[in-house]
Amino acid sequence: MKKFFALCLALVMVLSLAACGKKTEAPAQSGDSTATGAVYYLNFKPEQDEAWQALAAEYTAETGVPVTVVTAASGTYEETLMSEMAKSNPPTLFQVNGPVGLANWKDYCLDLAGTPVAGELTSDGFALKDGDATLGIAYVVESYGLITNKTLLAKAGYAVEDIKSFDDLKKVAEDITARSAELGFSAFTSAGMDGSSDWRFKTHLANLPIYFEYQADGIGTTKEIKGTYLDNYKAIWDLYINNSTCAPSELAGKTGSDAESEFINGQAVFFQNGSWEYGALTNGGLTDDDLSMIPIYVGLGDEANQGLCTGTENYWCVNNTAKAEDIQATLDFLYWCVTSAKGTDAMANQMGFVIPFKKAVESPNLFVKIDNAYTAEGRMPVSWNFPTMPSEEWKNGVGSALTAYAAGTGDWSGVVTAFVDGWAKEAALNG
Repeated sequence: MKKFFALCLALVMVLSLAACGKKTEAPAQSGDSTATGAVYYLNFKPEQDEAWQALAAEYTAETGVPVTVVTAASGTYEETLMSEMAKSNPPTLFQVNGPVGLANWKDYCLDLAGTPVAGELTSDGFALKDGDATLGIAYVVESYGLITNKTLLAKAGYAVEDIKSFDDLKKVAEDITARSAELGFSAFTSAGMDGSSDWRFKTHLANLPIYFEYQADGIGTTKEIKGTYLDNYKAIWDLYINNSTCAPSELAGKTGSDAESEFINGQAVFFQNGSWEYGALTNGGLTDDDLSMIPIYVGLGDEANQGLCTGTENYWCVNNTAKAEDIQATLDFLYWCVTSAKGTDAMANQMGFVIPFKKAVESPNLFVKIDNAYTAEGRMPVSWNFPTMPSEEWKNGVGSALTAYAAGTGDWSGVVTAFVDGWAKEAALNG
């Protein structure tokens, strides 16, 4: 029934999706296939589109197997996936974000247990399972935190070593704000709340109060979040929006590109984002000497020993409704990506990925190295618990409430309601 509903909904949405944002063209819907099959990858990560296009072309040149990569516009992946799955030549390779995403798509997922690519995983913990079936495999482990411009921080009279807690971060940020006219920069980039940026706060930042609640209660998921630490969520959100490059009322119109540009252009010291941003920042002219990443402190736990937020919500799934030759071509492509010299080099050096496969190449990504160093020091990484968030609708409700609070048209109780009551409602609706 779920499959039928998803396909019907997709047919209704096909025309409307054209306005969701620019993306590369899908493969021609001719229905033809080659003897060796073909691969169609619906990519989740816009920041890696160019690298995936190049790697796909490399594979085609080497094997003759056509590989098409389509990249969904930021914030539209689920809608785009529904649309593309309704077509006569759907993706052979797609992505889900964890158990909640898998619940929507498991009827389309090939059991990867026993396949060569699954056999290359460094741990069975990177397999996304439904019972005994392996329906997805993680393909990248990433970290996020507060990307820091050390050069600007030094101009303000501080070093990253001075920031070891929320109180330290608050002191530094508010001091920079007090002297921003003199210094010529702000503490934080804009916390943009449009679709290209709001995931950083309604998902990644929201992970912190969820993580600490799960830790306190000894659980890994829940149907009813209590919101125990939402005061801490408020404190870090207030710090962001009141010590930023723009007024809180302007955040609704600010984009992810705005924040990135502000950071590259030296307008702010701190930029909440992840290891995937490394290429964009260094291509923009920043160097390893300029950059660092520190944990997102919210005044909870053992802050002196807190690490970065490290995990994954990126799981490859192979479409079991695709033609048999296309399924085999897709499995062959994935195996090549994670075992060949060209594939592993591209994933490490062009995409900046840490991949959980046996033949992984060490990434030159500074933020990956910082995460490794923190772990070696004994700091505890903050796990990614947001794949347990009950739905996209829940995230959107929290995002809307955060935006209204920042704009002054809503109060914090609206965020609490969206977070707690919204979670219970969406969890009940989604089984």
